[in-house]
Amino acid sequence: MERVQRREPPAEPGSAGREREAASVVRNPFKSEADAFRLVILALGYFALIVVAAAINRWLGLAVFALLTLGAIAWIVRARREPPVRTASIRRSAPGERRILVIANETVGGETLREEIRRRAEDYDERVRVICPTLLSRMRFIASDEDAARAQAQERLEHSLSRLREVGVNCEGEVGEADPLQAIEDALRRFGADEIIISTHPEGRSLWLERGVVRGARERFDVPITHVVVDLETEREEIAG
Repeated sequence: MERVQRREPPAEPGSAGREREAASVVRNPFKSEADAFRLVILALGYFALIVVAAAINRWLGLAVFALLTLGAIAWIVRARREPPVRTASIRRSAPGERRILVIANETVGGETLREEIRRRAEDYDERVRVICPTLLSRMRFIASDEDAARAQAQERLEHSLSRLREVGVNCEGEVGEADPLQAIEDALRRFGADEIIISTHPEGRSLWLERGVVRGARERFDVPITHVVVDLETEREEIAG
């Protein structure tokens, strides 16, 4: 199963097409999963302050509740109104060179992804950097099990790089932040890219698609983005057959 979706950044930010798309998408005020996690901590602090103030004096508790609530509403409204800041690549390639940034996790070793990278690198002096974000759940974060998650990501990454080099692709890679959007931003600062390839599982099995990672990347980064869907189950069946 192979699906590749490509979308170039809009030529005119004020174009009608982009306005129609923006109208159909609810703006998420959080740039990353880490921002959402910080919101949880702030919410706990919000309720704790109200409880403490109410324990001192009922009217004081009511006043603290009103002030904190108004402040939170004002922040959310302002965040939703602010246009997203689009991050561009720090550099452009020389003539004949192609810099490709690949973001993939469990699908990093998929045949569909490997063939798409190889195809895009053809006829260029290519430089491919593969970023494999860690699969760090909140439970692992609390249990301080980041080392195990990074080790697993490193193993997947090395397998992918080895397979790419087998078909002659000049590539390098690293384990990135658990948040894929933050991993992309970090990589763009260091590596730069002419294009980004984001690889996911098919819809219904992809946590990244559920979280809107591909859509968020297209809103956040001023670099052409290709979405590659890798169905690992189908690829295994084809190999077994």
